[in-house]
Amino acid sequence: MPILLVSSCDLCRIVADNLTRQASIGVSTLAIGVNTLNSDAGKGNYARLVLLHDNVGKVLVLLPAAKLLNLVSIWRETERHLQPVKGDDVKRFFSQNKLLSREGQQKLFSLPLFIDSAFEDQDMLDVIEPYSSLRFTADRSWYVASMRSIRMGLSVSDIENVQPQGDDETVITHAVERFTALRIRQRLEDTLGLPSLAPTTQKIIMLRSDPAAGVDRLVPVVKVDPSLSAQVMSWSVSPYYAAPGSIQSIDDAIIRVLGFDLVVNLALGIAMGKTLNLPEDTPRNQTPYWQQAVYTATLAERLAKKMPGDIRPKPGLVYLAGLLHNFGYVVLAHLFPPHFSLLSRYIEANPHLRLDYIEKHILHVTREQVGAWLMESWSLPKEIYNGVRYLNDPLNPKADAYAQLIHLANHALRQNGWADGPVEEALDCDVLAITGLTQAQITEEIERMQDDSDVLQDFSDSLASH
Repeated sequence: MPILLVSSCDLCRIVADNLTRQASIGVSTLAIGVNTLNSDAGKGNYARLVLLHDNVGKVLVLLPAAKLLNLVSIWRETERHLQPVKGDDVKRFFSQNKLLSREGQQKLFSLPLFIDSAFEDQDMLDVIEPYSSLRFTADRSWYVASMRSIRMGLSVSDIENVQPQGDDETVITHAVERFTALRIRQRLEDTLGLPSLAPTTQKIIMLRSDPAAGVDRLVPVVKVDPSLSAQVMSWSVSPYYAAPGSIQSIDDAIIRVLGFDLVVNLALGIAMGKTLNLPEDTPRNQTPYWQQAVYTATLAERLAKKMPGDIRPKPGLVYLAGLLHNFGYVVLAHLFPPHFSLLSRYIEANPHLRLDYIEKHILHVTREQVGAWLMESWSLPKEIYNGVRYLNDPLNPKADAYAQLIHLANHALRQNGWADGPVEEALDCDVLAITGLTQAQITEEIERMQDDSDVLQDFSDSLASH
């Protein structure tokens, strides 16, 4: 009998345990992402162990640790639509005490096994399962009778070598023409079926882009939008701002409590978020969209204020860039609905790999490219779209402090289970040096956010409700 066939009761208990844990800490620590496997575990003979399943049953997969698991290769070769098992279930599956013994590890391979062709003739494999951190050495004799060899691992260079060349608009056009029925004519933004921005949003963008704009021009814009007015009043009485006395009016809320920058940024973030619906078939265990947006914006802004004064960017614009850093993800779901479910399954199957590489493999365009391009076409400030575009490439000559701060904030949040993406063991020391920040400062701000987690979660929920 194969070991570790999780029953329906086991699955219910897993879900209940996760919900209890989330409730106890006030914020979800479930996120899509594990160690990047860029260290020794990603080299040599290390094999990543993956658990897949379908209505027939479970199977194991072994492929080079750092490579992308190409699910389509398995589907094509096996004629089975095998799917990745949810991350927390995988962790429970491979954390059994039985798997600490050689006997248990050998018995694991009574499950059917698909092995990457790179390993088919090797006598011994150093195996790693990243969700549970299980590691052991497997003897070929354990699995040779049940294995099937398939070429299914793709390296980062394999993915990069087939990407279209050109600027972002050329890449986006190529992706849209390849993966949809659209054929681009005239201006790209005229053909994608994206909704136009509401008049209030357009006015807010103009205010955000005008360095001379102030509260006197913002208050009339807020007052004519009932939904925005209600939200501003709700923010102003939040315990997070601890305003003395009662709030009597919109003017009072903006002038005395919230300020121009915060109201403009939050209003614009909400307005952008309302232009498109959040996708439904997302990776399971994913950090909720608005939670990740608020936490990234909050941490990035706080880090900006810690930077030396001579290189410090505008904290308000840093906050807005953080709030919108993942907007391209929603745009991808809008542009490529038939392929978005496939993208979600690939993210689940490859939690060690950068999300932009997975998107390049599936769609040939990334959320950062399409999000930044759209923000530029909507005339948002350059600091915003540039910060979003290069957050995964903070040492690029075109990257600035906005991209570098979003990068640091996002990666620090991943280490604490508050954002999706692969987890680096340490933050990039070159990016820290450029920004003048230290690991100690970032750790201090993370601890402050833990203290504020209830308020930040309430804030995230209020944004999600709109």
